[in-house]
Amino acid sequence: MSIVLPPSSGIGRCYAKAAKSIRLIRHGCTNRPFYHISVIHRKRPNSLPVIEQLGSYDPMPNINNEKLVALNFERLKYWLGKGAHVTNPVGELLGLAGFFPIHPRSYMTAWRNRQTERENLAKQEAENQEKAATS
Repeated sequence: MSIVLPPSSGIGRCYAKAAKSIRLIRHGCTNRPFYHISVIHRKRPNSLPVIEQLGSYDPMPNINNEKLVALNFERLKYWLGKGAHVTNPVGELLGLAGFFPIHPRSYMTAWRNRQTERENLAKQEAENQEKAATS
């Protein structure tokens, strides 16, 4: 029995010759993107129709400040087992969903956000101390 690991686990496989690719395909209007997570032929990235739609991703926050993702994990496992390549944006989404290990870019984004928040809090604190000193 062999163990199937995701591509982001660093298993060293080369997906340059993979026939299929799992990627985001943009739909929606101007300033209102919506993406389908689909399997396509890698040699013809702009070819339609797609082989299969595996899910969807709405990057615009809703009224609860949530970005919605719908995924069909069974079909994802099937296509990964067939050797399909996963693009970086889809790999990040799958990492955040818990299907893959967390993508390194997600860690870096979180680190930058925390750093910016610390700097903003330090600025506000300095301004408050300056106001208190002048009063």
